[in-house]
Parts: sequence; C-alpha cells; structure tokens
Amino acid sequence: MNGAALVAIAATIGNFLQGWDNATIAGAIVYIKKDLNLGTTVEGLVVAMSLIGATAITTCSGPISDWLGRRPMLILSSVLYFVSGLVMLWSPNVYVLCIARLLDGFGVGLAVTLVPLYISETAPSEIRGRLNTLPQFTGSGGMFLAYCMVFGMSLLASPSWRLMLGVLSIPALLYFAFAVFFLPESPRWLVSKGKMLEAKQVLQRLRGREDVSVFGGVHDLLKSISDENIMYTAQLTEFFSEMALLVEGLGIGGETSIEEYIIGPGDELADGEEPTDEKDKIRLYGPEEGLSWVAKPVTGQSSLALVSRQGSLANQSVPLMDPLVTLFGSVHEKLPESGSMRSTLFPTFGSMFSTAEHHVKHDHWDEESLQREGEDHASDIAGADSDDNLHSPLISRQTTSMEKDMAAPPSHGSILSMRRHSSLMQGSGEAVGSTGIGGGWQLAWKWTEREGEDGKKEGGFKRIYLHQEGVPGSRRGSLVSVPGYDVPEEGEYIQAAALVSQPALYSKELMDQHPVGPAMVHPSETASKGPSWAALLEAGVKRALLVGVGIQILQQFSGINGVLYYTPQILEQAGVEVLLSNLGISSESASFLISAFTTFLMLPCIGVAMKLMDVAGRRKLLLTTIPVLIVSLIILVISETLQLISPVLKAGISTACVIIYFCCFVAAYGPIPNILCAEIFPTKVRGICIAICAMAYWICDIIVTYTLPVMLSSIGLAGAFGVYAVVCFISWVFVFLRVPETKGMPLEVITEFFAVGARQATKAD
Repeated sequence: MNGAALVAIAATIGNFLQGWDNATIAGAIVYIKKDLNLGTTVEGLVVAMSLIGATAITTCSGPISDWLGRRPMLILSSVLYFVSGLVMLWSPNVYVLCIARLLDGFGVGLAVTLVPLYISETAPSEIRGRLNTLPQFTGSGGMFLAYCMVFGMSLLASPSWRLMLGVLSIPALLYFAFAVFFLPESPRWLVSKGKMLEAKQVLQRLRGREDVSVFGGVHDLLKSISDENIMYTAQLTEFFSEMALLVEGLGIGGETSIEEYIIGPGDELADGEEPTDEKDKIRLYGPEEGLSWVAKPVTGQSSLALVSRQGSLANQSVPLMDPLVTLFGSVHEKLPESGSMRSTLFPTFGSMFSTAEHHVKHDHWDEESLQREGEDHASDIAGADSDDNLHSPLISRQTTSMEKDMAAPPSHGSILSMRRHSSLMQGSGEAVGSTGIGGGWQLAWKWTEREGEDGKKEGGFKRIYLHQEGVPGSRRGSLVSVPGYDVPEEGEYIQAAALVSQPALYSKELMDQHPVGPAMVHPSETASKGPSWAALLEAGVKRALLVGVGIQILQQFSGINGVLYYTPQILEQAGVEVLLSNLGISSESASFLISAFTTFLMLPCIGVAMKLMDVAGRRKLLLTTIPVLIVSLIILVISETLQLISPVLKAGISTACVIIYFCCFVAAYGPIPNILCAEIFPTKVRGICIAICAMAYWICDIIVTYTLPVMLSSIGLAGAFGVYAVVCFISWVFVFLRVPETKGMPLEVITEFFAVGARQATKAD
C-alpha cells in the first residue's frame, strides 16, 4: 500500500501545477493588463486560453491514453507544463503569452483527466477513494502556495508578472523527473495490451509483495474434468489473484446472472476429487493452485439476489430510483463494520499450494516474450527473476491419462495437515492472509457439464465474483460428507452472493469452436483490437456515462465559481481588507492574501474527506454535504435580499456561509465526481469514457465562467445564488436516484454491477 500511495502522491504533482497555475494567473493578470495595455476582451482571452487548451486536449486524451498508455500522457503533461512556463517567462507580447497559456492548458487538461484514472488503476480498492482525493488536496495546496508567492511578490516595488508565471517550470521539472523515473505504467493498461510479465512486476512493486500466487484454479479445474477420452486445450498464466482480476476486467457486456451459494472449504477433498454426496454441489476454483471450495446453490438466502429479483422496499417506495443504486447498496449493507477492509470471504485460507511437482511444458504468456521466441532472452529473464511463477503452463495435447505428465495429487494426509489454515472466518473477523480481491469479494471459476442432445458432453466455463453475506456462525452438520472427518461447528460455512458470467478470455469466437474444457485466448489477442467505440453502446457503459457526465455537469453549475468570485467582496465587507490596508498593505496585495486564506481553509477539510472517503463512502458524503451547500446559498440569498440587517451582521453571516460552503464543497462535491468517473467504466474504454466526462466538465466550466458576469448584471448576486441553490437541489436528487456507492469495491466488480443494473432497468422499462 505504501508503494501505491507514493505513486499516487507523485502523480498528483500534475494537479498541484494546475492549482498553482490557476492562482498565479489570477494574480498576474492584474499586472499583465497594465503592462501590455490590454482591453477587457483580450484580458479575458489570456485567462481563458488555458480553459480552451484543456478542453481541446481532452477530446483526444482518452483514446490516446488507451492506445499509448497512461504514463506517456503524464510525461507529456509535465513537458507541456515546463515548456509553457518557460515561454510565459519570456513572453514579449500578448500573442506569445496566449500561445503559452494554450500549451499550459494542454498540460492541465491531461493532468486533470488522467491522474484520477491512473490512481484508480494502481491503487488497492481499500484506499482508492483516499488516494483519489489527493488531486483535490494537492490542487488546493498549489493554489495556497501560489497565492502566498504572488502576495510576497506584490509587496515589491515593481512586481514581475513574467516571473510569477515562469516559476511554474520549476515544479514542472520535478513532475517530469517523477513521471519518467518513478511512475510505473498502469498494470491494468499493461494487461489490456497482453504485457503480463511487466504487469506482474508493476503489481509487485505497488503492493510491496514479492510472493506471487499461482493462477492455478483453472489448472485444478482441468484436472478435475479430465477423462480418458477428452481432448482439451488451455492456456494458463501464473499471477496472484489481483492479476487474475485485471485479466477478467478486459471483458465488456457479457451476460451476468446473480446466484446464491452456501460455501464450504474445498480442501476437505483430495485434489481433483469432486463432491459426490449430492448432485447439486459444485467445486469453485480460486486464483491460487490448490485453492478451491465446495458450493451448494440455494435460493432466497442472499439479499443481493433478492434485490435483483424483486427490488428493495426502498426502491418500491421510490419508483424513479435506478436499480443499480439498490444493487450496490445491498452489498454495502452487508460489509463488516470492523476488521480489515480486505476480503472477509475466506480470509484465513491463505495459499494452499500443492506439494506435488507438475511436469508441464512452460512458455512465457507475455506479448513481448512471444515476439522474442527463439532468441537468447530466456536466460536473461531467468537471471533477473528466478521465480518459476514468471512462467505459465501452455497445455495443448491429446491424452488418454492426465497422470502421464502430472504427479499424483498430494495424499489426504497432506491436505489434512493444512486443515488448521483453512478456516473460513476467524472469531474476530480479522482478515489474515486474505486471498480476496478487495471489499469482501473473491474471484473464482467453475466448470459445469451437461449432456447435449447428441449425447456429447457440453461444458460451461464461468467466472464468479463471490461476496459474503450475513455473519458466519454455527452451522450444524457438514455441507460435504467426508468419512472419518469431523467438521467444526463454528464458522465453517458461509452464505455468499455470486455474479456469474463468461470469463473475459473465453471469447465468443472460442465458444464457436466448441472446446472441451476451459480454453482461453491470450490477452494480447483481445488487446490487438484496441478500444471499440461500439462498446460505448453497451447498456452498462451507457448507464455509467449517464452518471459520470451528469454529476460533472451538475458540479460545475453548483455555484463554486460564483462563490469564489464573491469571496473577496464578502471579506471586504467584513472589514478584512480595511484592516490589512491599515497595516500598510495595498488593496491588490490584500486581495491576494484573502485568496490565500480562503484556499488554506480548504486543506484541513480535504484532509477530513480523505479520511472519510473509504469509510462513509462517496454517496453518503454527497447526500450529507449537498444539503449544507443548499442552506449556505439560501442564507446568502436572504442576506443579500434583506436590507434591514446591519452591514456588520450581514458581513458576518455572509463570511460564515462562504467558509461553510467552501469546506463542505471541497470535502465531497469537489473530488467525488472525478473519483466516480475513474471507477465506473470498463478497462477497455475507460480512457474514452473519462475523456467524455472531462469534456462535459471543461465545457461547463467555460459556460459558467462566461455567464457569471451576465447573471450578475441581469439578476444580481441574490438571483445567481438562487440559481445555484436550485442546481444543488437537483444534484442531491440526481445523487439519491442515480449515483451508487462504490467504496472498497474492485473496479471490475463495479463495472459488472453497472451491466447487471442496466439490464434490470431495461427489463423494468
């Protein structure tokens, strides 16, 4: 987690530079218009060129990042910041200054769009919200430090606006150094391009773990379905459960069903042995070799499945609520209140590796190594990492006996010797040696067979996201009967909901070939197709775009720009500027100091938000803080409308409302839209979708910036704040009806939920 946190901090230097630029241009423009004799129109153009550049670059930043990667785009952002700072330092005239501001806008657009995406793809799900609040913190920190610098320079006899703007190049150079020498590529992007070896190494660095569990679940599954007359093909890779999760995230738009299981430990049976006491029991295979469970399908036990079939009582009383909001809510209602945020499903299983040696041909399942076949690179790789987990079995043969090439499974005694490590839950509920994928979720696969009409066996290879429901307790008896084996009463079996769908690498084309056994295609084959614009028409993606674009638009029209614009006037009415002028500070310097004070107030509030983001959750924070924004704006409207109150009382009330508004906004409505947009889209189209949401953000930013003076002249300050209060109310309704809770959930599970919720909404319509 420390590795992911350090990477996130380094990446958010781009947001620090955005905040720095916003503050420096706000201060420098005072001196620019005097030095270059600018009119009002040209003055506005100099400020707006950054917005224009950010909007323009956003149109292509997403698809390019899906093509070239996240890291190259962050490097490009740092270069643009650096070059624009140098050009602004030199600027001989307004035309060169506008070009420099345009380049600066390109850097801002790339950072604002891609940093949240990059953090979401590298951070563990347990702290993803906290780390993705960092851009808001560093941006506000950049504004505060820049205002302090501008204030200090304004005290000089002849302040230099070129120096104010040119200082940007210094932190930009630091950003460039971190982006080039420290930031890794996103592991999810690497997996999407089939670069499995590199993705594994990046994950080891981000998670601070050298141990890499074997992706042996499918391997075990192969052994369990082996038959003397079966010909099978399979491609397997070795990586720990998060690597397996990243591969599964490549799929878009598969048919997903919600099932319910009662699950028990699978190590009660010898390796490859199937449960035989009841026909409806199945074996589930985890992402580690030797890790499996026995499951019995049930009905009516899972709240998740119940919600998916009938809808919740809350949903029935609120007919406009999106079903996916209820689906997400049904999961979070069952999360444990204490203990680790990691998987609470089988936390103490640990990795139960088979002690048998498997004599299987190994090849690198990596796009780069496939291209180097026949060259003398194998020894180099082996020298760099002697771990056999760098290899993956490539099984493609016809056989009459699996035992010809594989050692016998371990004895029953060896399985029993590990029995004490296989308890499903500890009494304290703490996760120890968790094999989960985060947020109480576990990745597994299953293979089911049935006899077809022609008498041939037909199989189904399914991927399963399991989530524990309820509290594990005493369950009398055993789900699986093993002669001479007593099952402890406490905490041996749990109730779980399951999202069941086709594995990402079990393609439609592969299904048409009717393979026997769980055959999979190589990730590089799916990666070669690149991002598909047609995928944007998938029901789940469209639903996510509605949430992402909607919340970005509403955030921009919620009044933050108007309050920022009005803050100096509020503090001036409160007598702050008069007090500062009595100390010998000019009105311009006083304005900069007031702005520095305002941005400083944001920092502790964002710190609180970082603490709460993964505890209270995104949705709850929004639903709690937006009403405070509404009340603050309404009080500002009343204080502007009523002329009976004294100026001192009016200034005091207005100052309090502005401070409360700022604190609540930056704690929730400021960072959360970007956090959500970085979480809710599938890996293959995440860049494109983020770009669409960012486009909506920047266009609305431009609209708000240029309509605010018009609103002030036409309907006055009270009318403008009244409009913002109405938009905040609409925002609360939108969040309540459409925005789900995503805290602690793996990105791949979130996108799967959007697909399920979208299909339910379609059926309901």
